Amino acid sequence: MPKPVILCVDDERVILESLRTQLRTAFGERYLYETAESAEEALEIIDELQGDSADIIVIVSDWLMPKVRGDEFLIQVHQRFPKVVKVMLTGQADEAAIQRAIEQANLHRCLYKPWHSDELVETIRSGLSPEQP
Repeated sequence: MPKPVILCVDDERVILESLRTQLRTAFGERYLYETAESAEEALEIIDELQGDSADIIVIVSDWLMPKVRGDEFLIQVHQRFPKVVKVMLTGQADEAAIQRAIEQANLHRCLYKPWHSDELVETIRSGLSPEQP
């Protein structure tokens, strides 16, 4: 049985590498850590993982990306996989986009760049805790 997956989506490779390192340090080998540089690439990865029967449990997505914004991407994901914990990580999202993601994608939390590793890890832990609805 494949490990659960945490997927990070950002158009900046350095951000993705930083996220992967921080998550692996915090959670070790408990999860698989996938990255995508666009919403389109992320959707392809999601489809591949579903074909392999892997469960995506968390998506951390930037907001300001080419073509498809993070809120739009998270809404698409929510329509297909409502139980996935969705986190937006951004330095530039407007309040309307954040509100739209909260209402239409059940956004768990919005973190702002530059983020603190502890805040990211705690956000993911709280999203995965069984007490969450």
